[in-house]
Amino acid sequence: SYRNCTELVELKPRFLKRLFSELCSFHLARFSYLHMKYLFFSWLAVFVGSWVVYVEYSSYTELCRGHECKNSICDKFQKGVIDGSACNSLCEKDTLYLGKCLSAKPSNQPRKESASFNRPTKGTSMEKFKKMVYSHLKAKVGDQANLADLVTLVFGVADSNKDGQISLSEAHSAWALLQLNEFLLSIVLQDREHTPRLLGFCGDLYVMEKVPYVPLYGVSLPWMVELWIPASLRRSIDQWAAPSWPRKAKIGIGLFELVEDVFHGTFGSFLMCDVSAAGFGYTERHDIKVVDARRIVPEAAFQEAMRERRCEEDSDCMYGRDCLTSCDLTKHRCTTEVTQPNLAKVCSTLKDYLLYGAPSEIKDELEKQLYACIALKGASEQMEMEHSLILNNLKTLLWKKISHTKDS
Repeated sequence: SYRNCTELVELKPRFLKRLFSELCSFHLARFSYLHMKYLFFSWLAVFVGSWVVYVEYSSYTELCRGHECKNSICDKFQKGVIDGSACNSLCEKDTLYLGKCLSAKPSNQPRKESASFNRPTKGTSMEKFKKMVYSHLKAKVGDQANLADLVTLVFGVADSNKDGQISLSEAHSAWALLQLNEFLLSIVLQDREHTPRLLGFCGDLYVMEKVPYVPLYGVSLPWMVELWIPASLRRSIDQWAAPSWPRKAKIGIGLFELVEDVFHGTFGSFLMCDVSAAGFGYTERHDIKVVDARRIVPEAAFQEAMRERRCEEDSDCMYGRDCLTSCDLTKHRCTTEVTQPNLAKVCSTLKDYLLYGAPSEIKDELEKQLYACIALKGASEQMEMEHSLILNNLKTLLWKKISHTKDS
């Protein structure tokens, strides 16, 4: 220490004083350098942290413009341009409000320009509008035998005041909503338990039943905490926060049933192009619900889009997070068949979730079935038969284990 150095300098003969003085000066200089280095990096950490927080906050306030969204929609409602079952609650009674932004990521934000609500035009007859909707749905889901039934469902939702007629303002809202994949899926699966109930709409804004537990598994942590958590620790936290295994099994069965609903369903097939845990949640009774259906797309519309996409390699033919086709290098166009079916992607998402904590008597068989499921290929000639077999095996295996418990 400095005190000890001083004492030494006083006790030693004169010829050593200079030596000890220089040593003490070096010691103090070294201490001062380390102290300054610590202060500098502490200041730098505070500065960078403050800058990141400022940027994130700025982007949040920039992107999460709930009041602007409401003002834009309510202005059009009050002018009679749009109408819907949620308009009064949102714009006049103020019983419906936009609570928080679900994501501040620019890629998750809606387009900055609002919908024009200019179709159908004034003077369009009900019959002509019905043909417009029919043609649009045909392009989306393909030429289904029961397409007329889907049109009837759409008109039932569009008639917000249930007077048996579709006004021009209701038609404007309905047409804008039909451009959204997730709204179309909510109509197609409205009688199924795996999609939240549609509670109302106003313009191209729609209201869904709240799903209490999101994401499907894992813990939602602040983004700053996410940056510093190692992947292995994150997995451990997710597993620790998950429900008991019988409840996880029930959630898994629900997700497998959703695959059945969208694969060759009543109104054609849909492709699940983002099967990440964030897109799903569950209720208090552990019934699975789709939270984000933007990437569950009609197969016919997907194939048409991929047919027009240019490519140099297979990676150019990715849609969303999980739908990949191959690149035809002779034409430099993407092919239309996905390399993995919905079930394989769901099994990949559920593998660790279901195997962790699984009862020992079924764990080996469950693992075997899950890996067989993940290996499914979209272009296989026998894919549909294998798909059905593996799907039934997995559901049966899980159900037999939990059917006698209160969690079922």
